[in-house]
Amino acid sequence: MLVALSLLVFAAQDYNADGRKALESQNYPQAVECFTKAVAADPGDYTAHFHLALALSLMEKYHEAIPEYQKVLELKPGLYQAELNLGMLLLREKRASEATPLLEAAAAQKPAEFRPQFYAAEALLAAGDAAKAEGRYRAALALDPKSAPAELGLARSLARLNRLAEAEEHFRKAAELDPGFKDALLELASLLDKAGHTDKAIALYDQFPDDAGAQERAIALLVHAKRNSDAEPRVAKALARDPKSYDLRMLYGRILRDQRKFAPAAEQFFQAAQLRPDSRETWNELAAVLILTESYPQALAALDRARALGEETAGNYFFRALVLDKTRQYRPALESYQRFLELSQGKSPNEEFKARQRIKVIEKELSRR
Repeated sequence: MLVALSLLVFAAQDYNADGRKALESQNYPQAVECFTKAVAADPGDYTAHFHLALALSLMEKYHEAIPEYQKVLELKPGLYQAELNLGMLLLREKRASEATPLLEAAAAQKPAEFRPQFYAAEALLAAGDAAKAEGRYRAALALDPKSAPAELGLARSLARLNRLAEAEEHFRKAAELDPGFKDALLELASLLDKAGHTDKAIALYDQFPDDAGAQERAIALLVHAKRNSDAEPRVAKALARDPKSYDLRMLYGRILRDQRKFAPAAEQFFQAAQLRPDSRETWNELAAVLILTESYPQALAALDRARALGEETAGNYFFRALVLDKTRQYRPALESYQRFLELSQGKSPNEEFKARQRIKVIEKELSRR
């Protein structure tokens, strides 16, 4: 029995030595094979379990590595490197609540090292404890003031604590420290946007001229703020990049219409209708601006397209009545005004008043014939 046991230990030692050589040469599959044999030869060898977990994680086999690190800590509780590595893997696998105590324990063991402080902060933030995460991020930054990831983490913690003014400084600092973190400014822009800081948000979106999403959001903010003259050139530029965007065509048409640039607006709605010929909304928008340019035959044609698509709304009948009225087609105009009133039922009081007045005038005109 003693001879057999010693042979088993020697075998484990050989497998461990071969495994370490394989790790050093970055032959991770070979390392996994060797350490698997070492663990089988001596299940109580925590170093073999540790190196097996390490080799598995280097092969990105994280689900297999996790139980091996857990076995290490079962055999050798409090082993710093196992706590750190296991915590990082659990965090990677979105198991932040499990990772947090391990990483906090690692940070307590090595308070002067950046990595455990940083990853403990990441786990705390992911687990929803922004207040504790703030403290850990500050500790990490005290150890490495030039860490962009730590600056970004601190910014996110402060934002979750509703301290946006402080968070803004750290979002900007992260982007300043590392150009690879410039997207942090988009995150900041979104937060400022939601908080109602429109001008600041737009200024940040403007730092991403080639990002369609950022530019569209800046345009939306300008439109919401009724700054159509500022929005107009931005939409024109966006359309130059993406001339087949239906949404941009419609937005541009409405911006132009609201600035009383009716003919250019009509052109945009017409182009949008070519992109989505089955859109009743588009034909109605086109008809409305064509009426304003007194292009009555074209407006009627657009209304006919909307009707063919099933558009039988009060607004459609009102527009049709206006066109027929303007072109002295009084009898069908009268019918359209009447149908509009039947459908509107008090929803559009101004238009209903106009319709009733025109009905009286048209009925008198028709009675003379």
